[in-house]
Amino acid sequence: MKLPCITMLATLLLTVPAAAQLQITPPATVPSAAPEKQKPKPPAPAKKKEAAPKPSASPKPAPSSKPTPTPTVIPAPPTDNSSADLVYGAYQRGQYKTAFELATARAQAGDPKAMTMLGELYSNAMGIRRDYAKAAEWYKRAADAGDREAMFALAMLRISGRGGPVDKGEAVKLMASAAKLGEPKAAYNLALLYLDGQTLPQDVKRSAELLRQAADAGLAEAQYALATFYKEGTGVPKDPERAVRLLQAASLADNVDAEVEYAIAMFNGSGTPKNQPAAVALLRKASRQGSAIAQNRLAWVLINGVGTTMDKVEGFKWHLVAKTAGKGDPELDKQLSDLPAEDRAKVEAAAKKWLGNK
Repeated sequence: MKLPCITMLATLLLTVPAAAQLQITPPATVPSAAPEKQKPKPPAPAKKKEAAPKPSASPKPAPSSKPTPTPTVIPAPPTDNSSADLVYGAYQRGQYKTAFELATARAQAGDPKAMTMLGELYSNAMGIRRDYAKAAEWYKRAADAGDREAMFALAMLRISGRGGPVDKGEAVKLMASAAKLGEPKAAYNLALLYLDGQTLPQDVKRSAELLRQAADAGLAEAQYALATFYKEGTGVPKDPERAVRLLQAASLADNVDAEVEYAIAMFNGSGTPKNQPAAVALLRKASRQGSAIAQNRLAWVLINGVGTTMDKVEGFKWHLVAKTAGKGDPELDKQLSDLPAEDRAKVEAAAKKWLGNK
């Protein structure tokens, strides 16, 4: 049994301040888990029904602008000032009021990192009431002083229209400046803008260059996205082996989508030596992290006993769990209905227990 590849760029998390909430998604490729005779369709993965894992080719990505949730960026710790270190230390410990007080004093003394910290605290209502306008003011002061993280954070506010009117032109300039200064999140998001072709003219080669910059800096989302480029030959020559190396790097950084793709590559021996036990272990990890696609693949290998010991109860449990997230499979439904009543009861109890503990 060969596991099919899945959507590589379906949903990427932007690593931006929670306050900025820029809603950009790279182009979605079509999940390639459809039956061989079924023509692939490009809906969002959460709505795409998974069929029996049979080989099928992934079409090339197409631009998309669907929103994705974004985590908070923790400002980089300063390295040259003990007082500023106290600010960052308080922030890390969750002592936001203390961080705010210390950062205010440092910012008034002209410290750009402290200004960026104040922008972060105002943006995310940490120790102070949320105020996007004040956040933008502090980010701008820090950006004018050359702080690359402030440039990126201000760019996200400008695109989202928080703390002031939407200004995509200024946002692009700020992102470009931050990327030149080595801010990987700015390079990554600028790459998405070049890929999307709405805010900037579409330029997949420039997008690939920026993704490479961010990937080389260790940004897992960029590694995962660039892997797609090498897999599909988008803006770069096709290179399956390099794609797999990037997936491995992103997987080691706990990028769940990369874990699933890397597991499938190892399971099939695509661009890397076949290692089905390791692939199954990685599918288990991604399944426990909530990936419905991983749960669907894991269900198949467990039910069929390929690359691991057959365990139909465990396999059908993951099938039911994946089904609750929209990854249904009529064939597995039929197989489940054919199980003895006692085994079906065990499956349902196991799935209910898992879902109840989430």
